[in-house]
Amino acid sequence: MHVKPAVRAFHRALASGRRFTESWSGSPRAMDMLTAGGCFALMALDLPGLAAEDNSLNGPLAAVVLAAGCLGLLVRRRAPWVAYLTALLFIGWLHELTLIQFALYSVGRYRGRRAGVLATLGYVAFALAVFALPGWPEPRAETLSSFLSLVVPIGVLASAVGIAAYRHDLVRELDTRRAESAVQRAVQEERTSVARDVHDFVGRELTLLTVRSEVLSMRSRETSYAKDFEELADTARRAHLVLNEIIVQRGERAATPGVDGLAELAQESGRAGSPVRLELDPDVHGLSPLRQAAVYRVVQECLTNAAKHARGETIEVSIAADGPQLRIAVRNGLAERNPTRAPVSAGSGTASMSERVRSLGGTLTATRTEDSYEVVATLPKG
Repeated sequence: MHVKPAVRAFHRALASGRRFTESWSGSPRAMDMLTAGGCFALMALDLPGLAAEDNSLNGPLAAVVLAAGCLGLLVRRRAPWVAYLTALLFIGWLHELTLIQFALYSVGRYRGRRAGVLATLGYVAFALAVFALPGWPEPRAETLSSFLSLVVPIGVLASAVGIAAYRHDLVRELDTRRAESAVQRAVQEERTSVARDVHDFVGRELTLLTVRSEVLSMRSRETSYAKDFEELADTARRAHLVLNEIIVQRGERAATPGVDGLAELAQESGRAGSPVRLELDPDVHGLSPLRQAAVYRVVQECLTNAAKHARGETIEVSIAADGPQLRIAVRNGLAERNPTRAPVSAGSGTASMSERVRSLGGTLTATRTEDSYEVVATLPKG
């Protein structure tokens, strides 16, 4: 009777443990702990010899000392010099060369090329001085040979790998910032485009309203409605002025085409090698100019992306205005020669398309299957 609750509790605990493991395994702190543990494991291989050569340390004490030295790697991102100085101490005291590799990598990775080069030079100079001291267990010729063949290469290699990782991080961060900047710029440009469309379409209606009001005002001068029509004309003029002040036009630009321009878009796509099957609901022609402009922009961006990533595939465009919602669906097949490549990019064009739909209170989704890619946008008709 209590088997099912126990099983459910077990599955919940298992799921919680899996989520915790996934979140923890990718965190920087987990990576630092793994690095410190790996360094200690490598140094622990030399525990018997270390305890035998250094009379002041026995096996357990040597393990404690090595573990304490590895603790500096836990702060290698914020303070890599702590691990570096600890590693130099280990070289001078225990002739331990494992920790310095992790320390030099950390300095190069998190402090850059200049710090990595300085740390490497300091390590080489310090190690040379230690190896040249009297009392080193090997003959001087063998000491110099070990220094040139082992000590210098491991330090230079560890530092070089760290510096390369640092440069890779910089390039990746720069690429991320460029992508974010491109998306933000595209969104801003789309907002400006929407504002210009508002100016074009609403401004035209306000102009007509002003003219009609002035005509009615002239015709009703001798009636009791003359004052009301004059106030209406003044209100329309002020609204037009306010619209011009709020929406700053930058350069000349034609208004965004409406659904009448979709046929030309389809023809252009067909000439470029991507034929289009267009299904257009006649009721779409009765939509407001802003929504027609949104339809045009969505279809235009989808055709552009399909031409980039699924060239030669037939593109199906369906625009329906049934009910209170306007639905735009653009579907294309995936190219067989490169089936794993996404047919629609996630770049600035997609961001501007999403911004256009969102600004009108709509939603946009993209769905990829094994053989097709579909973008669906919904907008309120009113």
